[in-house]
Amino acid sequence: MDNWLKICIVVVFAVATTGNEEATPAKLLFSKQILNKYLVEGMDIVIKYSLFNVGGTAALDVQLADNTFGPQDFEVVGGQLKVTIDRIPPGANATHVVVIRPSKYGYFNFTAAEVTYLPSEDAAEALVGLSSEPGQGAIVPFKEYDRKFSPHLLDWLSFAVMSMPSLVLPFALWYSSKSKYEAIMKQKKDGKQA
Repeated sequence: MDNWLKICIVVVFAVATTGNEEATPAKLLFSKQILNKYLVEGMDIVIKYSLFNVGGTAALDVQLADNTFGPQDFEVVGGQLKVTIDRIPPGANATHVVVIRPSKYGYFNFTAAEVTYLPSEDAAEALVGLSSEPGQGAIVPFKEYDRKFSPHLLDWLSFAVMSMPSLVLPFALWYSSKSKYEAIMKQKKDGKQA
């Protein structure tokens, strides 16, 4: 009987503490990642934005904006730099990908993007948050990238042409000697059989 009383007290306490929970407002974690290993002038750069709701209610009217990439330095190839997401449920995530193409080379500071959202349905004021900053990145000229990573077919072809004399000349001398030796051996063999 004493054990039953303890179990009942624990159950009543557990029910009493869980029933008083109030839904916490939405809270978004926001990250910005550059997915490319090399940033090259005139080649695509993929940027991924990740939003994760760690709150107890849905985040509403989520607006993502990234003003980092000006039209004089970058061309938007795919996606949009300003996006609206209607709602992100609690414990859920949302991702957005943008593909840009730099028109200049040099060092570039990739700053944070901005997100605004309503933390609950009855919220009057929107919350503003910033993403993580990828930091400064070097956009290399296309010629330098091509010099390092191209297959260099013309270089290999010229190498093959220049190395041919050093391979063909010894082979020709060996083949000539071999042919003469085989002819002499054939004459000796024919002379012994006759």
